[in-house]
Amino acid sequence: MKIRAFSSILCAASVLAVSCSKNGSDASGAAVRTIGISIPAADHGWTGGVVFWASKAKKDLESENPGLRVLVSAAKDSADQASGIENLLVRGIDALVVLPNEPAPLTPICKQAASRGVKLVVVDRGLSEPVESLEVVGDNPGFGRVSAEQIVKAIGGKGRVALMQGVLCQVNTDRVEAFKKVLAANPGVELVEDGVSDWSTEKGLRLMENYLQKHPAGTLDAVWAGDDDVLLGARKAYAESGRSDLKILLGGGGSKAVVKMILDGDPLVSQTVTYPPKMIYIAAREAAKILLGASDATPSGRIVVPAEVIDRSNAAENYFPDSAY
Repeated sequence: MKIRAFSSILCAASVLAVSCSKNGSDASGAAVRTIGISIPAADHGWTGGVVFWASKAKKDLESENPGLRVLVSAAKDSADQASGIENLLVRGIDALVVLPNEPAPLTPICKQAASRGVKLVVVDRGLSEPVESLEVVGDNPGFGRVSAEQIVKAIGGKGRVALMQGVLCQVNTDRVEAFKKVLAANPGVELVEDGVSDWSTEKGLRLMENYLQKHPAGTLDAVWAGDDDVLLGARKAYAESGRSDLKILLGGGGSKAVVKMILDGDPLVSQTVTYPPKMIYIAAREAAKILLGASDATPSGRIVVPAEVIDRSNAAENYFPDSAY
């Protein structure tokens, strides 16, 4: 779902990308190191969060490190992203943090960056070839597993569950397979619906309407929307149905809208599971550590950002009202 409010954030990101140039040295004559951050444009909630955290990384890292510059480039598609990375390379970046729109089209330009000695940190979606110095990813199997565990707990280990899959890709497959594995280990739980929402609020609404029509009151105990954007549509459909029989409606991602629902005590949305857009911020900080030679830097390998439960006990500390997501 495209959200107009993101346009101002995108404009800010674009200005950052074109107005900040690398200087050879700072006022004291010390060398300036430059990090380029390449991300998708904010075309839905989660990527809006990525834009927010990338901009925050620029602000925080430059404030903390006078000898560091951060350039942020947001792209509408893979071709635009590859072009943006070429521009960053021309400007002489020392490290590149990239969340690819699509792995295959971005692999050649990332290989080019690595061949020039640029420290390459890839976020969320691995490239077609492992040319990165470091990978920072979310725990997709953990996301599905934890979500299923929370649903099983909420329905007391017995009941009927409906599933809403996202876009049919490897990320979705990893999540759904882990989710179903947990349900299969609980014989009192039955999976009665398995539809596709494409991580869309509108499709979540329509799919929920369908589920509610097929399963009368008292015959459905839980729905895993699998995504907080999808949950918003599903929650609207449920409210409009006038029903009150579901025990839990669970999304995922940790959006501010859903965290606010948890804070407000929504009887159906009592928790969510994180798949944080903040991983771009974590990756940028790791790139800075590498360039600055920090003792706690992770120069190579893989950092997995765990899937964690947000509920009433920790919702306040996970609520970021200024975020686009």
